[in-house]
Amino acid sequence: MKVLIVGSGGREHVIAYKASLSPKVDKIYCAPGNAGIGQVAECVDIGAMEFERLAAFAKKEEIDFTIIGMDDPLVGGIVDVFEAEGLRVFGPRKNAAILEGSKGFSKDLMKKYNIPTAAYENFDTPQQAKEYLETKAKFPIVLKADGLALGKGVLICNTKEEALAGVDTIMVDKQFGTAGNRIVIEEFMTGREVSVLSFVDGNTIKIMASAQDHKRAKDGDKGLNTGGMGTFSPSPFYTKEVDEFCKKHIYQATVDAMKAEGRPFKGVIFFGLMLTEEGPKVLEYNARFGDPEAQVVLVRMKNDMIDVMEACVDETLDKIDLEFEDNAAVCVVLASNGYPEKYEKGILMTGFENFDGKDGYYAFHAGTKQTQEGIVTNGGRVIGITAKGADLKEARANAYEATHWIDFANKYMRNDIGKAIDEA
Repeated sequence: MKVLIVGSGGREHVIAYKASLSPKVDKIYCAPGNAGIGQVAECVDIGAMEFERLAAFAKKEEIDFTIIGMDDPLVGGIVDVFEAEGLRVFGPRKNAAILEGSKGFSKDLMKKYNIPTAAYENFDTPQQAKEYLETKAKFPIVLKADGLALGKGVLICNTKEEALAGVDTIMVDKQFGTAGNRIVIEEFMTGREVSVLSFVDGNTIKIMASAQDHKRAKDGDKGLNTGGMGTFSPSPFYTKEVDEFCKKHIYQATVDAMKAEGRPFKGVIFFGLMLTEEGPKVLEYNARFGDPEAQVVLVRMKNDMIDVMEACVDETLDKIDLEFEDNAAVCVVLASNGYPEKYEKGILMTGFENFDGKDGYYAFHAGTKQTQEGIVTNGGRVIGITAKGADLKEARANAYEATHWIDFANKYMRNDIGKAIDEA
């Protein structure tokens, strides 16, 4: 098979790596890709939002299967464009990707189908939102930009003053662009956060291993929200009881709800869960693999990833027995100092040869670029250092050991990824 992957981050690197392990696959392309992906795939200089060019490339090169990694093209309708050209493609259509594309839509869906989530209201104008905050809200409270905001469009506000200023940030100053045209105001929930990825074929859902992300930029969950500074899998807080509750009230219920709405979902649903005192509730849905969650979940998956993805497209997922290794994985993101605000790019990186022949250690590139001088930094999150271990503590020790193998001038990381496992 010839496979095309659309995207350029750490998630797409691990997808390319898993595709390279499939005996079915003999050629991988990635558009636009990055320096690390370029070691397992041929990178193609076409942007992820250039749907017509991507589809034309897939036809010209006779691509057998395309995997869409990123959220923007999915929400924009890339799958519909590919399907209209008769191309096989993994990911939800535009009318299903709205599950991530609009937080207002997903909250309304959960309300309609009794899927447990935080109480909320949607607002179309800053005036309506502020009136609600002045008269009905309880604090702390959560403000969410309705649309896609690179995982950063969420503000937790402890006071009314903070919340009123937050409405201006999202809806007036448009800090998250058009994502802030609508706003969701939601009750503040407390508890452990857990991420659960799943494969879906429109009818059947198969759950992958649990994971936990670390969104804040600095140690101790301080600093600004980022796309994710590290993650671990499995989560010790995702117990058998939690799993049973979610299977009964959340997972299949979501798939059935989307089907009932005439929006059958095929691809990956990412469930962001909060384990509250009242039981698990849905924080958010994503319509694709999380990044960096994919890095710790996919390296533990025993199945041929292409088999599973084809089953999602062909609606035969019920015949797949999804299996994961009985171990653990931890990913620590090496970022450019200053991320997620201002940071330098183009800094030479060294040490990649340290990963050669090291089983269970991975350097998944996120923001890198190949130049004549060598590999240079090309983003805020530069690389995800991932390692496996017999248990979480061993995996964490291995991952942190491997963070020293790669070097670049403005390297920055959190030093407490997976610290919560000490409390489990």
